Amino acid sequence: ETGDYVKPTVGAGVNNQTTTAREELFGPVLAMIPFKDEADAIAIANDTPYGLAAYVQTADLARARRVAKRLRAGMVHVNGASQDYDAPFGGYKQSGNGREWGPAGLHDFLEMKSINGDIG
Repeated sequence: ETGDYVKPTVGAGVNNQTTTAREELFGPVLAMIPFKDEADAIAIANDTPYGLAAYVQTADLARARRVAKRLRAGMVHVNGASQDYDAPFGGYKQSGNGREWGPAGLHDFLEMKSINGDIG
């Protein structure tokens, strides 16, 4: 085989400066980074040039909403939820501009026009 392949990998006790935490890896890789509190967890999660997706796992749904709103990612999955294909797909920062899927995905194909003044 050619290319860069990895077996399913869990990095326990890594920090936010390791490659597995810094890079946008598309594969079965999980970087488990310890955090002090909710604010620290959000700061760690947002400390990346990428922002395609984020994941929140908690039994406290108020916390899930609060954290999801503060994460700088185009999609946030809560408690293992799968992708809603009617919702926009796309990332923040270096994870892409624009959106696919849903009504937001059509905007790149539209030309908008603004007409100013009384055309009575």
